[in-house]
Formats: sequence, C-alpha cells, structure tokens
Amino acid sequence: MHTNTAPARRRTTAALAGAGLILGLTTALAAPAQPAAAAPTANGGKKVTAVLFEWNFDSIARECTRTLGPKGYGFVQVSPPQERIQGSAWWTAYQPVSYKIQGPLGDRDSFRTMVDTCHDAGVKVVVDAVLNHMTSGSGTGTAGTQYTKYNYPGTYSDADFHSCRQPIGSNYKDRYNVQECELGETGQPSLSDLNTSSDYVRGKIAGYLNDLLSLGVDGFRMDAVKHMAAGDLAAIRSRLTDPNVHWMQEAIYGAGEAVSPTEYLATGDVQEFRYTTDLKRVMTGEKLSYLKNFGEGWGYMPSGQSGTMVTNHDTERNGSSLSYRDGANYTLAHVFMLAHPYGSPSVHSGYEFSNRDAGAPNGGTVNACYSDGWSCQHTWRQIANMVDFRNVSEGTALTDWWDNGNNAIAFGRGSKAYVAINHEGGSLTRTYQTSLPAGTYCDIQHGDPTANGGCSGTTYTVDGDGRFTATIGGNDAVALHIGAMVEDEPGDNTATVYYSTDKNWSAYHVHYAPTGGSWTTPPGVAMESACAGWVKKSIPLGSATGLKAAFNNGSGTWDNNSGADYALGTGDLTVKNGVIGTGNPCDEPQTDPGASFAVNATTVLGENIYVVGDKAALGNWAPAAALKLDPAAYPVWKLDVDLPAGTSFEYKYIRKDASGTVTWETGANRTATVPADGKVTLNDTWRN
Repeated sequence: MHTNTAPARRRTTAALAGAGLILGLTTALAAPAQPAAAAPTANGGKKVTAVLFEWNFDSIARECTRTLGPKGYGFVQVSPPQERIQGSAWWTAYQPVSYKIQGPLGDRDSFRTMVDTCHDAGVKVVVDAVLNHMTSGSGTGTAGTQYTKYNYPGTYSDADFHSCRQPIGSNYKDRYNVQECELGETGQPSLSDLNTSSDYVRGKIAGYLNDLLSLGVDGFRMDAVKHMAAGDLAAIRSRLTDPNVHWMQEAIYGAGEAVSPTEYLATGDVQEFRYTTDLKRVMTGEKLSYLKNFGEGWGYMPSGQSGTMVTNHDTERNGSSLSYRDGANYTLAHVFMLAHPYGSPSVHSGYEFSNRDAGAPNGGTVNACYSDGWSCQHTWRQIANMVDFRNVSEGTALTDWWDNGNNAIAFGRGSKAYVAINHEGGSLTRTYQTSLPAGTYCDIQHGDPTANGGCSGTTYTVDGDGRFTATIGGNDAVALHIGAMVEDEPGDNTATVYYSTDKNWSAYHVHYAPTGGSWTTPPGVAMESACAGWVKKSIPLGSATGLKAAFNNGSGTWDNNSGADYALGTGDLTVKNGVIGTGNPCDEPQTDPGASFAVNATTVLGENIYVVGDKAALGNWAPAAALKLDPAAYPVWKLDVDLPAGTSFEYKYIRKDASGTVTWETGANRTATVPADGKVTLNDTWRN
C-alpha cells in the first residue's frame, strides 16, 4: 500500500525575492538550438480556457455541452489523465506511475468520449501533462501497476533518472540543482527526476503525448517545465505528430533565479505568474488605476505568448493568488482579466477545500454545480459572460481608458466592447466615453442576451457620440459589447415574468398594469408552464417603462406581498417567495433526465462493475455494451446515464474480470422509471 506525504511542489513569489543571480551556465544548456515554435491557433478566435480541475471525464463531457460551448470557451483543460499513485489528495495527480489512461477521472474509453463530446460542442481539449518526474515512493498505481521510486515496469528503470537524488530544497540559484535534482523540499519525500536529455526518455514522453493526440487532444499544459532544460522540451516537441499543437508551459518567475521563464518562449507559450501575484496585490491593497499599463508595461513576457490567470490549483492553496473565498476581489479580477487584451486567459474551476491536501469531492464526479463543494467558477454570470466579451473583442487594442485615480476604472476595446469596474466602497454615477456604435446594449454583468434579441437584465443606451451614463454599485461592474446589443423595435416592448410554483396552487394568474397603463381585470391572465418549478407570462408594455403586478390562483387566493404590489420594472424578471430577481430561471442548467446508479459491490483487483439493461442506452442486455460504473466511492460504484423522462426500464449489474469473464448478479431484473423532472436515484446492493 502506497503511503506518502505531499511533497512541496511550488514556492511563492515572496520566498523567491531574495535569491541572487547565477551567471554560470551548465551542461543543461547544451542541447542544440531549436527554432521558435509556431504559435498555436486559437479555436476560431476563442482563446479562453476553462480549467476543470480534477473533474472526471464524464462530468467534463456534460459540461462542454451544457456550459463551455454555449458560453464561448475555446478550450477545456483536464487534469493529468494517466495512471497515478493511489490516494485521495489532489497532488496524487502529479505523481505518474505509467502513461496508461486509467485513474480516478476515468478510463481510456471515457476519455475518448469526453474529447469527442467537447469537440462536438466546439471546445478544444488541453491535457495537463506531467513530464519532469514520476513518484516519490513505492506502491500500486490506479491501473494496477506495481512500482518503486525508480522502477516503473514497461516504462522506466533506474538508469532513466538523473543521478542527483537529493531534493531541490531552496537552492533555485543553482541551475544544475533545479533541473537535474529531485523536486521537493529538504526533509520531505522528493519526486524521482527523469533524465529528459536521454533519447529513450524523450521517446517515451513523446509516445505518451502522441497517444493523446491520436485520441483527439488539441494541446497540452506542460507542468513544472523550469525543472527541465528548454532544449529537452524542444526535442520532445519535435517528435510529436503535430509539433505545432497548442503548448502552454508552467514556469514560475523568481527574482534572481538561475532559470527564467523566458527561456521557454522558444518552445511555446508560458504562463506569466507575475500577472497572477500582482493582480492579487492590486485588488487587495493598491489602486486599480495602477493597471493602466498592465501587462508588457510591467515587464511581463510578450502578450502573444503569455498565459494569464487569476488563480490555479497551486496558487489558491499557497496564498500567492486570490481564491474563490475572496468574494468581489476574485470576481472583479476575472472581469478585468477577460476584458483586458493581455495574454491568453484561463479560468480555474475547482472545488472548495478545507485543507491544502483535500481531494476532489465525489471522486471527481460533478452531479451539479454549487453542490458537494464544486464551486463552478466558470459558470458564474459575472465571469462566464465575459468570455463572449473577450471573444468579440479579440484582436482589438485597449482604448478609452478612464480612472478616478483610485479604485474605479473603465476602458474599451475599440468599437467592439467596453467595461467599467467600480472597486470603491460606494456607488459611482458618471457618463462614460466609449467608441461603441450607437444603440442599446445588454449589461452582461447583470443579465443575459435573450434569443429574441432582448436582455434578461439591465440595458444601457449608447448615444451617437459613444456615451452612456450608469450608476455602478460598489464592488460591481458594467460590461457591454456589440454581440449583446438589444434589438429596439418601437411598440414591441415586453416583459416576461416568471413566478415560482412553490405555493402549489392548481393555477397561476398575473394581474398587472404597465406604468402609465390600466390594470387588467382581476384575476388577470393565466400564466403558462415554463420549466420545473416555474410558470411565466410575457406581458406587452407598449411604450410603457415599468410594470406592477399581483399574483393569484384564479379563484380568490392572492400573494399580496404584505399588502403591496410587486414593482417589477421591465425585462425578464422572477418572483419567488416574495423576492424579486432578474433573469430567466429556465435558462439555468436543468437536471438532465435519466438514472443515477449506485451499487454496493466488493471486488478483487482487476474486476469492475457494470450495468446493463433493456434500452439502447443500457446496452440492450449485451454484456459487451454494458456501462462501467465509477469505483471512486468504493465499495459503492456509481454512474449517471441519460434517459428520456418517463422511461421505464429493466436492468441488472454484472461483474467483469481482467480476462473479460462476465458474472451476473442473481435475482429478477431490477426495474425503475425516470421521473418527469430530474433523475431516478437508485441505491442498490449486489446480489450474490
């Protein structure tokens, strides 16, 4: 059984500040010079990456269809998919045992399905690739491989690792120590360091990357490249079937260190960690007005080859960046990053953690956002809607900068987009000068463009001189772009009102009066079904600017709102338990109908549990087409399967061993029916 404590994988910028510059070069630089890598092509102009940290492959596939594609994300980054050491801590993902695609996130088949599904949704797939090292100990990997620290059967033996077997410790001023010794801190387990100058090792690594490319992968995020010579990486890249594949490298800047991130610009793009740490400093204690020349003006690497982020899985744990716990600072930092033209942004979307080692909930299965600790930052309206802002404005320079000398800023992206951010403690009212064309715009910070050319929230009108006036609350923002302009047709002004069905009335009516208009005759007009838990009614307002309403069951029972009418204004609005909100609740992700299987079944090494049944989605009783369940919560095996609402089906569980022998559970066929809304949850026990 493998046991281990977490090796220290990173150091903060503060820990690096006192390091001195080493000018002597070592044989690590002896690799032949490589030509600059061709810049990878963005996905149709879409450069934003959603980093779904430790999400399993099935959950990522659903999210590509459900959110990433519709919101305009160009890429999704998946955690290391290869066989890893066993354990629940997140850092087990960064201790590879082999290059087999088998681990807690899923197997080879589920990985391939995920890639295909994301491609169908218009999203390219990037893999977090661990090339520098293997493990820190001995044990059994997640695909059953028996290993020791310097012996990985079928992959590497002792001779394939650097002869320096001491940890790097704090000596980042010594190039040899950084690139040929083991990653780790003194007194802690260190990671066996691969000799990436070896032709054999380069071939094995390139073989793994080419295998991923054969499965449709579109690019890589290269972990810990500072610990490998740039020439070694260039040699590995030259062996790929597509050497110009998207290639983003993690290299943390440290003042005075022997190895600089700029060394890797000839190999591919590089993440600019100074962007991350400086953005935290500005958001938490300095002035937003300092950001006027943010980017290359601060000495950063070239924009066209730099990756930017507010946080990642390391920095949110070591405190060198903002995290999901930082409220408006965190959200507004994303608004700025996605509006600003510097670099290629990534949005980290992980899970809540109570300690630095905590692993993913549910073994990486995301049943629903905002539950089980999954934060789903990539779906937050203030962040997700800025992805289209970035896509629309891609390729345009920063224009029309304004600041108040303190914590309120605004800037445009030519004639394509404009954002205003108020990080002050109170509201701010002013007229903003933009280069936008005249028209009415949906403020995507507080609403969503609707299918009929409208907006579910606040709108602003830009005049013929490019000006609009707004009052922006403290720690809030307004964002406009030409892809979210509102169609303005006189006389076609409507408000769609959504009302929660929590009262369980047999019918729902809305009694209303537009501002300047007459009330309807009680009880008003009948509302119609919208989606689970909601009814709706689209109400014509003509030239009116607002709406008052009251709700009832059509038979004398009223929601009297404590004796006051609901003052709803205009646009799509919601009323639930006396609270008025904006937006269309039926645009929120709904639970897909289907079945959620869970069976308690013990197995031995090499055995897996499957479900099979009488529907095509369940394999039509063919064991070869049965669906493998996820053992992350062993001895409970789980799987969600999409089935149409109202479907009645029969099913059974089967066990398959490593040779493919099938054992059926005993007893009669199990039966279930998918409800009209959501999934049927099945909690079963294997029948011997």
